Amino acid sequence: MKTVAFYTLGCKVNQYETEAMGQLFQRAGYEIVDSEQKADVYVINTCTVTNLGDRKSRQFIRRAKKINPEAIVAVVGCYAQTSPDEVLSIEGVNIILGTKDRNKIVAYVEKIQKENEKINAVEDIMQIKEFEEMTIGEIKGKTRAFLKIQEGCNQYCTYCIIPYARGPVRSRKLEDIIKEVKRLAEHGFKEVVLTGIHVASYGKDLEGTSLLDVIRAVHEVDGIERIRLSSIEPTIATEEFVREISKMEKVCPHFHLSLQSGCDATLKRMNRKYTTGEYRTIVERLREYMPDLSITTDIMVGFPGETEEEFEATLNFVKEIQFSQIHVFKYSPRKGTPAAKYKNQVPAEIKNIRSEKLIELARESAIKYNERFIGIIKKVLFETASTEMEGYYEGLTDNYIRVFSKANPEAEGKLIPVRLEKIYGEGILGTIVEKI
Repeated sequence: MKTVAFYTLGCKVNQYETEAMGQLFQRAGYEIVDSEQKADVYVINTCTVTNLGDRKSRQFIRRAKKINPEAIVAVVGCYAQTSPDEVLSIEGVNIILGTKDRNKIVAYVEKIQKENEKINAVEDIMQIKEFEEMTIGEIKGKTRAFLKIQEGCNQYCTYCIIPYARGPVRSRKLEDIIKEVKRLAEHGFKEVVLTGIHVASYGKDLEGTSLLDVIRAVHEVDGIERIRLSSIEPTIATEEFVREISKMEKVCPHFHLSLQSGCDATLKRMNRKYTTGEYRTIVERLREYMPDLSITTDIMVGFPGETEEEFEATLNFVKEIQFSQIHVFKYSPRKGTPAAKYKNQVPAEIKNIRSEKLIELARESAIKYNERFIGIIKKVLFETASTEMEGYYEGLTDNYIRVFSKANPEAEGKLIPVRLEKIYGEGILGTIVEKI
C-alpha cells in the first residue's frame, strides 16, 4: 500500500485541513503513517505567522527527503502561499499548493508520479471569493471536533501576514455546516469548536446570515452538548450577541478574546479596531451575562515602538482584566506587512524579558481563576489518558479548566461530574462523583 505522512504547523484551521487532506489520500488507497517514518509522499502544511513557522517548514522539508530521498514532497498552506518562489527553491520540493485547491492534492501527486515535473499551483488568493469545502467524512475517535466555518480575513492588522496568505473573507454555507455537525453528533462527539481564520467575520459575504445564526442552528442539533468558539474579535460581543448566546445552555462560558496589547497607543499602531476601554466594557458585558466566564487571550510583546511605559500599561491591564489563560508571543517581523518597515524595532533581549514577565503574570492569573472553583462540582469532558500521572485521565470543563482525575478508559469521550479539589500546575485535580 502507498503511504503518506503529514507534518502540520500552526493553527486549528491547519489541523482541520490536514485531516481533510488525509481522508482524500485514504480514499485513494494510501495509508497514513507518522511523519518520522518512511513514506511515499510527505505533505507539509505550513504556517507563516512567525519566522519560526517558516524555519520549521523548511527544516521538515529537508528532513523528509533525508528519510526517503525518493519521496514526493508537497508543501501547502500559508508559507507556500506567501513565498512560493522561496519554497520552490528548496531542494526536494515537488508540489507547491497554497491555501486554495487542497482538494486536488492527490491528483497533483499522481501527476508527479507520471510526469516527474515540479508543480507550482499557487494562485492569487485575493481573487478567490468562494469558500473551499473540505469536509471531514470519516470521523476519528476524538472527543472535541473542530469545525471550520470560515476562511480569510479583511482586518489587515499591521503585523499580520494572514490576510495575504488566506485572502478575503469567505463563509461556509449554513446548510453545509449543519450537515457536518449532525454527522459529528452521530459519531458520538459531545463538543463542537467553531473555528476559522477570522470567525467573527462569518457571514460578511453572505446575505442574511451571521455567526449568531450558526450558533443558534448548531444549538438545535441533538447529541451536541457543548458549543465553543475559537478566537474571536472582541467587537463582535455586542449587547444583542451576548444576550442571545447567554440564553443557549450549550454555549460554553469561555471566550478567547484576542487582545494583542493593553496599551491604546500600541493598539493603534497595530491597526486593531478597539481601545482598551472598549475591550473592558465588552469583558464586563460578558461577565454580567455569564458570571463563571473564562476569558483567554493572545498578547504580543515587543511590537515596534513598544516602550517600557507601554509594556507596563499592558501588564496593568492584564492584572485588571484577570484572564484565565494568556498565550504570550513575541513580535516577529513579516515581510510584506507595514509593521516590518516601522522604525524602533524592539531588540530580541528586551522581547525575551517582557515575555518572561508576562508569562509569569499569566501563570498567576490562571491559578487565581482556577482557585475560584475549588470544592465545586463541574462536568468534565474527558479526552485522553494523562501522560503525567498513571491511572489518570484529563479533560476540560465548559469554562476551559483542565482537570485531571483517576478514571478508567471508559471515561474517554464522556461528560462526567467531577469535584474540583486541588490546584495542579495550571489545572486542577479532581474526583469523579458518580459511576461511569
